[in-house]
This record gives sequence, C-alpha cells and structure tokens, in this order.
Amino acid sequence: MDKKEVAAILEEIAVLLELKEENPFKVRAYRTGARAVLNLDENLADIVKKGTLDEYEGIGESLAEKITKLVKTGRLPYYEKLKRSTPEGVLVLMQVPGLGAKKINTIYKKLKIKTIAGLKKACEKGQIATLPRFGEKTQKNILDTIAHLEGYQKRHLWWEAMQIAAPILESLRALKGVKKAEIAGSLRRRLETIGDLDIVVAAAAPKSIMRWFTSQPFVERVLAKGETKASIRLKEGMQADLRIVPESQFGYALLYFTGSKEHNIKIRERAKKRGWLLSEYELKGPKLPKNPTETDIYKALGMPYIPPEIRENLGEIEAALKNKLPTLVEEKDIRGTFHNHTTASDGRSTLKEMVAKAQELGWEYIGISDHSKSSFQANGMSEERLFAEIEQIRALNRSKKFRPYVFAGVECDILANGSLDFKDDVLKELDYVVVSVHNSLQQDEKTMTKRIIRAIENPYATMLGHLTGRLLLRREPYKVNIQKVIDACIANETIIELNASPLRLDMDWRLWHAASEKGLLCCINTDAHSADHLEFLSIGIGIARKGWLEKQQIFNTRPLKQVQKYMKHALN
Repeated sequence: MDKKEVAAILEEIAVLLELKEENPFKVRAYRTGARAVLNLDENLADIVKKGTLDEYEGIGESLAEKITKLVKTGRLPYYEKLKRSTPEGVLVLMQVPGLGAKKINTIYKKLKIKTIAGLKKACEKGQIATLPRFGEKTQKNILDTIAHLEGYQKRHLWWEAMQIAAPILESLRALKGVKKAEIAGSLRRRLETIGDLDIVVAAAAPKSIMRWFTSQPFVERVLAKGETKASIRLKEGMQADLRIVPESQFGYALLYFTGSKEHNIKIRERAKKRGWLLSEYELKGPKLPKNPTETDIYKALGMPYIPPEIRENLGEIEAALKNKLPTLVEEKDIRGTFHNHTTASDGRSTLKEMVAKAQELGWEYIGISDHSKSSFQANGMSEERLFAEIEQIRALNRSKKFRPYVFAGVECDILANGSLDFKDDVLKELDYVVVSVHNSLQQDEKTMTKRIIRAIENPYATMLGHLTGRLLLRREPYKVNIQKVIDACIANETIIELNASPLRLDMDWRLWHAASEKGLLCCINTDAHSADHLEFLSIGIGIARKGWLEKQQIFNTRPLKQVQKYMKHALN
C-alpha cells in the first residue's frame, strides 16, 4: 500500500471510532497519523523497511505497528474487526449531512434504524423528535436534508460527469465512419450539476456505431435503441443519449441538443420572424454552406457565435444582436491561484509537491492558504505553525530550484461573531488572507450577513472564500444576504473567490455578471487539497465563462508583478 491508501484507512478508522464514541483523543490520534503519513517526504515502504516510522511526529509506536502491517500485508485485522463490529446502518446514516456520530448512535440504539428511508419514515411519524436532545426543529431539519438528498441522487457533479463522458467521446471519435462527435447538453454548457449525457455524432452509416455504443462494458442497461437514437444507463447510474445524424445536419443537431431549451426557443422565434423554420435538422429559408457549423447558423440569424456556456436565455441573444457579447476568459489567461491547502493542515500533498504541480501547469505563481487554528477538524494551524510555514515559503522563493513564485497566505476562519481567527499582528505577516465561514452554519440570515461583513471590513481580509458554504448535491447554502455581502466587498476592495472545487463552485455563476458590472473583482481559486486538485481550475474557468466574466474582471489573470503590487497595497 502507498501512503495515500494507508492514510485513507487511518481516516476511516477515526470515523469508525467516532461512531463508537471512543475517546476523542484516540480518534484524533488516527487523524493526526493519517496526515503525518501523507506528509512523509520519503517513500513509506522504505521507512517501514528501516523500522523508523515511530520517529516521525504524529506516529506513535502502536500506530507505527499498524501502518507497518498495512504496508507489508495490505491488511489490518484491527480495522477489519472494527468494520465488522459497526452496524452497516450506522455507516449509511453518515450520508445525511448534519448528523454527527452521537445523534446517529442515538437513532440506531433507540429505533434500530439502518436506512435513510427508515429515518425519513421515523421523522414523518414524529419518532425522531421524541429522542433525547433532538426535538421538532432537529426532526424538521433531518426531513429537509433527506428531501434534498433525494433530489441530489438524480444529478451528478459536472467534474464527475466529464470524467465519465470524455473517454466515451474519445472512443466514439476513433470509430470508423465517424466524421464528428461532440458532447452536448448541460455538460457542454458547463452547468454545475448534470442530469444526463447528450452526445451528437455525424456519420453516414449509423448501424455499427449504434451497436458499439449499446454493447460496451460501461453500459448497465439499454433503455432504448433505434437506427439513429439510443439511450443507455451507465454503470455510474447516469443516462447517456446518443444521436447520429448526417454531417450536413451536425451543426443543427449540436446547437439544438446543447440547449438550453429557453435559448433554443428564442433563436427559433428569431428565425420565424424572418419567415424561416429552424429545427434540429435544418434551417429552412436562407442559403447556408453544405455542412453548416453553429457559427454559420448564428450568422444566418444575424448574430455572432454565442459560446455554449452562456446559452441560458439570460440576455446573451440581445447582447449578440447588439454585437456586445463578452470576450470570455480562457484557460490561457490564468496565471495562478491562491486558495490551496497542504499537509500542514488537511491537504494531501506537501508544499513542495503543490509548487511542483503549479510549475508543471506553467503557472507564474501559487498561493498557499492552510486552515487557521479554529478549524480543528482540518488540523488548523497555530500561530507558531503558521509562522513556520511562512518561513518555508520564503525559503522556497529564495531558492532557484523552485518556481513559480509562492505567496504565503492563510484561510482564516470567520468566527461566529465576525471576528477573525488570528489577530491583526499575525495576519500582517502574510501576503494575503482568505476569510471563510466553516462553523455555526445555522445562523439566521441577518446574523450571518452581519458576521461576514464584519470579517470583510478587516483591513487584512484580501478574499472571501466560498461565499454561501454550499456543497453541491450534499449541503444547501447557509442563509445570507448575498447582495449586501457583494456591496460590502466592493466598498472594502475585497475580492470574492469563485471556488472551483467541483463540490462548491461558489459564488454561483448566476450572480457574477451583475456583480462584476458593479465592480466586484473575482479570483478563480481551486481550493485544492492535493496537487491533482489544482486541475480543478478548468471547471472554475467554465463557471466564470457562464458568469460572463472577462479577463480583466479576474484577479488571477494578472502578471506576478501586478499581483505583488496589489498585495502590498492591500496590506498597507
């Protein structure tokens, strides 16, 4: 086993112990051990071979023995016994956000509930409210959460859907007879969550392509199959629809099946006003090239090409008709990102590994912002540990071995009253500060809004992290007056991040166009917890494009010297 696999098992042991209401110090020891393993610079197998594991901070003698057994045998009887002794239903209930180990144990012990469906039924009967330390409010919150979970099961994160769709598309393009193939639908429009996949193929002979599509290992079930259309259920639970058309119809089909429905209605109405008929197969009326592209079709309707990301009927057609479409940001415009974590808090890659990945991606700079001390669940850093990390970063910048330039920051918790987790005399030592809410998420809208604005008004607050705290398909946003927060950020010259984590994508794309027009500055941040997560930048760029954002409205398109100048200005 490598260090990531070992760390994952140690983390799971911590969860299992928590469910058994074991000593909190014991739980924490396994979590600390997991982070310590991830933080190892030397190969784990080599350390085990030398027998020096217990010499590393965070790994005691007992834990070293367990890690050694895992590395040498790939098994750990202690872990297996712990799993067997934990009722399966208890682990299932962990899927319900807001239910901690104590509440789950109470539900299981008192009512023997093993499923989310059983939990819902118990709530509807009023049984949960009668449990110790629960009550009507908690019962209602659980019911609301389950309702959200049921809706979530029908959707998929954009990032995950793209990971599934990309190899299917690549294979389709490689098939004999396929002239063109593209992903369409909400995935192409980069909607934050996806219902199903739409793929459009241009080919003269569809029979063999259809046979291939419906007989691959990724198919769980064929839902429908015709000569040119097929629907399948993928093993991941998502539906995928394939449309095969002649090359002469490909542009029309791609435009139609990309959507959105509302966008399609508007452009059909425009064609109709000219006495034409636009369908998914043709545009009757004007003369177009033999194999028209989407650009040709828009041009015939008197418009420039409208990028798929903004085809949501939110003013894009009107802007196109006035030749005022935005010049949307592109991946090549981004020079770095700032909200990133290392093994110093809850990340899975070391500082050097993060910087090396940024170098591989061709970035000019990267910011490191590990968690502050109040995020104890994320191994938040004390002042002493933070200062040590700052010195590490400064040393990297002095070295010629490492590029890009590294900015020293912190993700500083906004405490319940709006004060920051570190005092100003600590924050002033940093290049920048990302301020974020991580606890007391149930505050009412007025309290939460006041809390966040107070944090924004701190002179050392450079950026506001994940504005609404939402976790897509897992947790709803907390209540906050977003417009008041946006206005406060503009007034205090505080940047709001577009958090590119596939689970967050926060601030929502629907808000960026108006906010940026008012003067709000955006920074696309990955919220990376490993080196690989830096690649989340691409989905952040897609969401920025959905929000009509242009290069000049995004902070991390600026070259290094301009960023350094801004940081000095912000902290003076």
